[in-house]
Amino acid sequence: MTELNDKERLRYSRHLLLKEVGEQGQLALKQAHVAVVGCGGLGSPALFYLAASGIGKLTFVDDDDVELSNLQRQILYKVNHLGQQKAKAAGKVLASLNNEITLAPINARLTDKNVAELLRDADIVLDCSDNFTTRYLLNRYCHQERKVLIAGAAIATQGQLMCFDFRAESPCYACVFPERSQTPVENCDNFGVISPLLGVIGAQQALLTTNVLLGHHQGSVFCTLDAMSLQQKQYGLSKNPECECCGLK
Repeated sequence: MTELNDKERLRYSRHLLLKEVGEQGQLALKQAHVAVVGCGGLGSPALFYLAASGIGKLTFVDDDDVELSNLQRQILYKVNHLGQQKAKAAGKVLASLNNEITLAPINARLTDKNVAELLRDADIVLDCSDNFTTRYLLNRYCHQERKVLIAGAAIATQGQLMCFDFRAESPCYACVFPERSQTPVENCDNFGVISPLLGVIGAQQALLTTNVLLGHHQGSVFCTLDAMSLQQKQYGLSKNPECECCGLK
């Protein structure tokens, strides 16, 4: 479909008023397919805003069930979702927010064997995971397929927002965080995290996604946010020629 229907015009009327979006921009969002890996603290706000914004198809992947300790920060879920698969519960909530988009919940753990099948058709991939194994897997896959990767991270009171578009001279996630230098034990389960920080970073991932789809952003991004001081910093990135993922072989 090349036009917005009447319900869509009303639903997205505040977008249509913006010169930065307009009807053509909203159609671009409608025709887009975004994949979100991880339906937790970052994935929750990201998915909410992507669905509300009218992304035409959302694929979201998670293999966990909803637990009581999740409700401190994973705002997709309610008490009545306890024990349910996160992907399935997220699908129900998002469908109640926007029933005019396509939702593809996947209850699975992303692996080398299924990543291509699950993410093949996505235009942009959001890394909302909580472990380095998945982050490096997504980095390798998106670099190989030249898919834009928008990654978020938050632990304790520190947040990060990253974007990699994998042009010839662009860096990748492993250029910034070499794989061999990372330890897999740092996550919210053992370090904790202040709840609203995840909302800020996840929403920024959604915002950066829409900016890319609307043609307002190109290139790499690396921002940090200190939740206590509210100080945000942006850093320039350069390709590591010795990177094991994207460096010169």
